[in-house]
Amino acid sequence: MRRLPMRKIKDVLRLHAAGRSARQIGASVGVGRSTVAEYPRRADVAGLSWPLPEGLDEEALERRLFPPPPPAPGRQFAEADWAAVHRELKRPGVTLALLWDEYRGQHPEGYGYSAFCEHYRRWVGRLSPVMRQRHAAGERMFVDYSGTRMSVIDPGTGTARPAEIFIAVMGASNMTYVEATWSQTLPDWIGAHTRAFATFGAVPALVVSDNLKSGVIRACFYEPEINRSYAEMAAHYGTAILPARPYKPRDKAKVEGAVLLVQRWIIARLRNRRFFSLEELNAAIRDEVARLNTRVSRHLGASRQQLFETLDRPAMQPLPPEPFVHADWRRATVGADYHVRLEGHHYSVPHGLIRQPLWARLTATTVEIFRAGKRVACHRRAAPGDTGATTLNDHRPLSHRRHAETTPDQLRERAARIGPATAILIDVILRDRPHPEHGFRSCLGILGLARSYGSARVEAACDRALAINTRTMTSVKSILRNRLDGRPPDSQAESPPITHANIRGPQFFH
Repeated sequence: MRRLPMRKIKDVLRLHAAGRSARQIGASVGVGRSTVAEYPRRADVAGLSWPLPEGLDEEALERRLFPPPPPAPGRQFAEADWAAVHRELKRPGVTLALLWDEYRGQHPEGYGYSAFCEHYRRWVGRLSPVMRQRHAAGERMFVDYSGTRMSVIDPGTGTARPAEIFIAVMGASNMTYVEATWSQTLPDWIGAHTRAFATFGAVPALVVSDNLKSGVIRACFYEPEINRSYAEMAAHYGTAILPARPYKPRDKAKVEGAVLLVQRWIIARLRNRRFFSLEELNAAIRDEVARLNTRVSRHLGASRQQLFETLDRPAMQPLPPEPFVHADWRRATVGADYHVRLEGHHYSVPHGLIRQPLWARLTATTVEIFRAGKRVACHRRAAPGDTGATTLNDHRPLSHRRHAETTPDQLRERAARIGPATAILIDVILRDRPHPEHGFRSCLGILGLARSYGSARVEAACDRALAINTRTMTSVKSILRNRLDGRPPDSQAESPPITHANIRGPQFFH
């Protein structure tokens, strides 16, 4: 017989007490006469009459009218450990059918499969909404920042600086990691992830994050765009980033619940304490998180730490040999001088890449430059504020390379092979300049004349240049072009003076 709503059952009892017939009552509430007769009979058995006792609500009335059937005599069913069943269901491949089969192996006269499932569902119904969600062991770590900040006081000035609170929670065990960072920028965001992995001692298959600008460049329902550095961190640890869908808070309900828990159990507990450094704040947070993770749940009979060790950790991936080193990625175009400009400093690349767009990866100590995923240059990162240039000789064209490889000793050695006068002239040029490199071009020009005029003539021209006290490449070349290198240096003094009407003689000055 289909049971009427409790509201209509109360109408039946009221009309029956008023002396209405079964036919009238049935027509009023829309049921047959036999059904109408059943409810007053149950009320008599329960010792109830209209009007009903004060304070008897519908749930209590239902229990009085429809008490559970007494257990079959001599038949007692062994109860399963429903908390253990709930934990085991989080393991990969474990089903209720398997657990029921194991239960019947221990208790052959226990519940049938349908009753087993029904009792488990009733037990789960008493848990909190967060615990009703099923998360595979070791599969997901949920991350987010708490909307509530904490403060760190500067000992020197006494001013309070806000600190962000990063939270990571494992899906199956609720194992929680909490850390204070100065900001929500990419270095702090990624650094908090790496420290969470190190604390857990393992890596989940997926990281479910909010659409924080630091980690997700473009939030999209179908194809979110992940920050390159964030994706690189995930690849290093062998995990994947799964941003929550925009405006779908249920995608990260696990961490939303953890945020509320952290605000109430950690931030609220530390509200009256004063901290003078980020390290001091994080030390206090670690103590509170340890208490939270070792606290035994009254529903599951186990702590987060115990559940993590038995459920999540065995199913997670091992940590890589080295922790991830954060790096920023920048786009840069190669200039005509085969350098890219990054943070005010110039770094060289192979000269064949002039005018091409490249990617640069900047860590705290190095700068790596990539083209089409292949590294083309690597440099030590310059100090902040350094506006100079870092150049590798192999990146220069051959002509630039020869010039860059030139040293004063090399020039002197080449000049000595031509002759002593050439060696003296080259040495004088290098010594007379404010810096030796200022004379490199002049010296290279003089030494290059040997290819056109021969070493003997260049040696003679240098000897004459020393005699007339000239020290330029232009003078040496003029001597060679006018064939003065074959004349003795004093021959000009022995020749008669030039006579001309427009030339004033020495007497003009006395």
